[in-house]
Amino acid sequence: MKIKSQKDFFAGLMFMCVGVAFAWGATTYNVGTGARMGPGYFPLMLAVTLGLTLIALLALTAQRPGEPLDPQSPRPNGARALVEVLREQTDGHGADVILDNMGAKYLARNVSALADYGRLVVIGLQGGVKGELDLGLLLRKKGAVIATSLRSRSDAEKAAIVAAVREHVWPLVKAGTVRPIVHGRWPLAEAAEAHRVMEASTHVGKLLLTL
Repeated sequence: MKIKSQKDFFAGLMFMCVGVAFAWGATTYNVGTGARMGPGYFPLMLAVTLGLTLIALLALTAQRPGEPLDPQSPRPNGARALVEVLREQTDGHGADVILDNMGAKYLARNVSALADYGRLVVIGLQGGVKGELDLGLLLRKKGAVIATSLRSRSDAEKAAIVAAVREHVWPLVKAGTVRPIVHGRWPLAEAAEAHRVMEASTHVGKLLLTL
């Protein structure tokens, strides 16, 4: 097989494999913390590329409080409440957009963290499907709660999304502007060590096994 671009074969292979995996199990995938290398990672990297200011929170044991996400050297942001971090990082403004994969568990907290006219976009339900929504607070903020999913869309909608990604996003991947972050590589014979690193949950980036 002739490889069109030799620039980063392993990164390209990773994108292909991860894409196939998400397409196969999109409705049952156990979503990771958004700023880690789960499905929330790609929109974060894309948003950085588009010049947006991001604050990503990670639920880790060893954390550095209050640091914004640096896509070149990502770190956890600390265990403080999202509302407190946002107020500090935005001079009291709050979040214009929150991308949430937890659902019910963080619903009240996310609405509190929204800025006026802010939007809460729910992309996953790892934290439950039923929560209490303070409509009075949402009205005062003139905010919106939006939910989106890929699996339930029509073939025509999916085709339009793929075409838009190919036109606007894939050139950024090809150029290396949006790229996967690799924590480490292990030979297949050392797979047990890679599993130990994963179970410790202190890594930021993908763990690759090489043949």
